[in-house]
Amino acid sequence: MVNARTYPLWRDLAMSEDLPKEALKTVIGALCAPATTPHGFDAQADRWREEALKDALPALLARTSAKRLRGQLLVHADEKTLTALAADGTVTAADVPAILRHRRAWAGLISALARHPHQVEAAIALLPRLPDHEVEQVVRNWDPDRYNRTKDTALAPPVPQELFDAVLEACLTPLAAYLLHPEPEEGWEAVSDFSKDWSLELGGRTGWAMLARCPDRWAQLTAHPAFGAAVQHLLLDQAETQALEDARLHAAGPDGEELPADPAPALSEDLLRACFPALCLPELADLPNPQVTARRTLHHLANRVHTNPRLAELAADQLHAAADAFVARGQLLIWSDKQDGDHDFDGRVLRLAEDLALLSANPDHLAGACAQLARLDQPAVVSPTPSRTLIRVLSNVDPDHDCPARLLERHSEHRRVQALTVLAANPHTPHAAVADVLSGLHPAELAWIAEKASGPDWFLAAAATVPVPEDEDDGVVRLVDDDELGKHPDPAAVLQSWLDSPATSEILSRSEVYRAVVKSRYRTLEHLRQIPADEVLARHEPDVALHILLEHCGRSTDRWEALAAAMTFGYDNEEITFGHLLDSLNPEPAQAQTP
Repeated sequence: MVNARTYPLWRDLAMSEDLPKEALKTVIGALCAPATTPHGFDAQADRWREEALKDALPALLARTSAKRLRGQLLVHADEKTLTALAADGTVTAADVPAILRHRRAWAGLISALARHPHQVEAAIALLPRLPDHEVEQVVRNWDPDRYNRTKDTALAPPVPQELFDAVLEACLTPLAAYLLHPEPEEGWEAVSDFSKDWSLELGGRTGWAMLARCPDRWAQLTAHPAFGAAVQHLLLDQAETQALEDARLHAAGPDGEELPADPAPALSEDLLRACFPALCLPELADLPNPQVTARRTLHHLANRVHTNPRLAELAADQLHAAADAFVARGQLLIWSDKQDGDHDFDGRVLRLAEDLALLSANPDHLAGACAQLARLDQPAVVSPTPSRTLIRVLSNVDPDHDCPARLLERHSEHRRVQALTVLAANPHTPHAAVADVLSGLHPAELAWIAEKASGPDWFLAAAATVPVPEDEDDGVVRLVDDDELGKHPDPAAVLQSWLDSPATSEILSRSEVYRAVVKSRYRTLEHLRQIPADEVLARHEPDVALHILLEHCGRSTDRWEALAAAMTFGYDNEEITFGHLLDSLNPEPAQAQTP
């Protein structure tokens, strides 16, 4: 047992150049043994011991060659210390077995070992011990001083080519293996039908991070017998996006130049053509659950064309054939009614229309996309109650902020007519199919076409000739304040018209309507009874509910107990109105007793 006060002495002995070899075992034992007292373990003293050992560790390892003694020291070093010692050569590949007996491998250790040419092969052998997401860190963190280097800090040596190639291969392997067998993971059967889609696991973020470091090898790698398909997918999905992001970061820098309007593409035409085998995601063509996988794979393909616009011309025939195949296999144009709780229904229809407008040359399919747009619910265009703050901010900046087209965009309700505009721009879309949709558009959507759309002339002219009934206004539910309501002969009827409007079925607009009704002094109990209980009780003017509940429950203990039970759970359900809540507080009449 070592006296805790002597740890500084043992540290100085360990670091002394005059310490004889015969004393190493004793010094190491003194610094590695847990600090104890006659009464047991001494935590404070052990912290002093650890600090002393940390200071002495480099000197002790530099002088100790015996495996057992080195192992005794290595077990007490943390990852940061071991990494630094491996980088300067104090810890070597021969120490790795002793290190791995007590901790798993980490990227920093591999990088540090590989800084020494005779250890590169040993460092590569450790790569399979890393989790997939950590392998790329071996190269990424090769130079740990890159962000805090001073003029006295030595430059890091270049990454050995053998190590770079091994890391690149390890990062591409998971995606290459997935493309050979794109199968679901264990437990997939328990997932809901809509979520049963693993068809887009093509991110390969670590693979792309390595590819981005060697653009001069892209052409060679696209033809690689094992990794070619993975490289092609990554280039199609990532190269142009990364190039644009890098250009923006450069432009935002202190010495950056203005971002060019038409930046040079990251992929040459020859390289783009080299990626054609992977363009239409052939590995995912026969996946089960095609209603989901075909739709989402089609959208993935459309994103590739958006990212690489030259594909629309260079691979037109291939894209058209793929779009037809996806539509047929997934039966994507067979209409199914919207189910309760399916909040992505409209989004799927809109994405399908936009994707077919970009990829398809089939008039029947394009007409089918138009028909699906026509069957979507009309938008609920709401002009909010005037706000003094909003008026003060916008009056001199955006005088048209309350126009129908601008209001339509407020909650992205212009997406249907925007998708129709894109369909109309496809020369293969039948004009009659577009005209059928135009005839059923909301007035605000027609206004949006007139003000915002940049479609073909025939489309703009057709939209301008759509007749509007004489009694039809601009289709906007305009919420007004009480001063304006007071000028109306029946303010309560106006409030009821707001509650009856389509706006109350649109998730982003209905809360505005409810807020306007609850805050109005012209509201009645009948108005409030139609509003979801949560809107009245918690979201808007809770004092309103307070007075109603005091009057409704009164001195009835049963009603107060029923209110407490009702508000324990479920009162914030969208289907439970304030009226339903009040009715549920009434005690059931006692059953008549038979004589």
